[in-house]
Amino acid sequence: MDVATLRPVINKKWSSVVLLGLLTTTTLAGALPASADDTAEPVTEPPRVQLVLDVSGSMRATDIDGRSRISVAQQAFGEVVDALPDETQLGIRVLGATYRGEDKQQGCLDTQQIVPVGPVNRERAKAAVATLRPTGFTPVGLALREAAKDLGGGTTARRIVLITDGEDTCAPPDPCQVARELAAQGTTLVVDTLGLAPDEKVRRQLLCIAAATGGTYTAATSAEDLTGRLKQLVDRARDTYATTPAKVAGADVCQGAPLLAPGVYTDRETFSEHRWYRVPVRPDQELRASVSVAMDRPVNPDYGVLLRATASDGRELVRGVDAGSGRTDLVSAGLRWSAGADDDEQSRAEDATPTPTASATAVTTVCLVVSNMFSPRAGTEKEPGMPVELTVDVVAASPTPDGPDLGRGWVLLLLLTLAGLLTGLVTGLLTRWWVATWREK
Repeated sequence: MDVATLRPVINKKWSSVVLLGLLTTTTLAGALPASADDTAEPVTEPPRVQLVLDVSGSMRATDIDGRSRISVAQQAFGEVVDALPDETQLGIRVLGATYRGEDKQQGCLDTQQIVPVGPVNRERAKAAVATLRPTGFTPVGLALREAAKDLGGGTTARRIVLITDGEDTCAPPDPCQVARELAAQGTTLVVDTLGLAPDEKVRRQLLCIAAATGGTYTAATSAEDLTGRLKQLVDRARDTYATTPAKVAGADVCQGAPLLAPGVYTDRETFSEHRWYRVPVRPDQELRASVSVAMDRPVNPDYGVLLRATASDGRELVRGVDAGSGRTDLVSAGLRWSAGADDDEQSRAEDATPTPTASATAVTTVCLVVSNMFSPRAGTEKEPGMPVELTVDVVAASPTPDGPDLGRGWVLLLLLTLAGLLTGLVTGLLTRWWVATWREK
């Protein structure tokens, strides 16, 4: 038979072998793991950023390098717009910019999008900001809600950068609660906040907004600080996830917990909860995992997050832990584990490790458990749970090379004694030579 005749037969045989292999692997490891890429779509959209600027009356204050807060913000906007990459889609929304009256109900509706989200028209954007004059109230919550609508949906994370000098004067809606609602909706939205006033209430509010959506808070005390940080945040829009992290719901025990493939996952965890996941790991692989929990609401000081890898019978293989004291808005922990990491670990994980006669393709199912040690402050809502981000990777194992073995017990003692004698002998000979040479001179 010629090659053309044989090719369909060969392809059919190879297909049968591959199918048999997949069926065998599924039988050994259980159900196929969920993948963070199962529903991912190729990234085709450019970075999308909405700048939200407070133009309320307090922005007239002249306490930043001897200049008014609004003039410093306008300068920063201009420099950032000039430096924007061409592919960035930018929008600008303002609050407190038009209503000059005393009617609070009307003033608290004062928010407008002055530049729609889209390709950057630098001259138009700078001109729109340059004509702003501090005017009215501070409806931060409403502006955030509208800014999220301006950005729309998409597969990549979108960013809002909020610049304000004051606390919301129009709640409801409370801006922190709005941020939590946006996070609970599963929107891939990050809110970064920049504070222009050294006020503790403003700081706490902006921290809460940022933490609820996985963003950051920065106090800008100079024009240079504001411009530099604003550029950094806009640039960061290009460095967000290629695709949306996959949603996953951890279980309360390892048995029946979701089986995860390498990827990034999001979940929510209530106070002092334990959530379980499973990851298949072959003997020649190393599991690497990390978890971050964002405090998107007030919690008591002294807290922590614990990430553990356990065998299927519950025995701990390795753990990673991080603790906080109320000075951070995010805690993270990570771990690494492989079946043959070292003798002590392997003895502890004996039941979880394949036997020497097992097939090289045998799979160990490692249980990952995320635990948090948080307690809510009085009046703090417990639902929905706090945002959790879990990153899972499985790579080729790379054990540390063995060092030189000096022996143990009496063998080590003998080696040390011989080394000491040899060192003393060499030192004595060198000393006698030096003394003899010195006397001859």
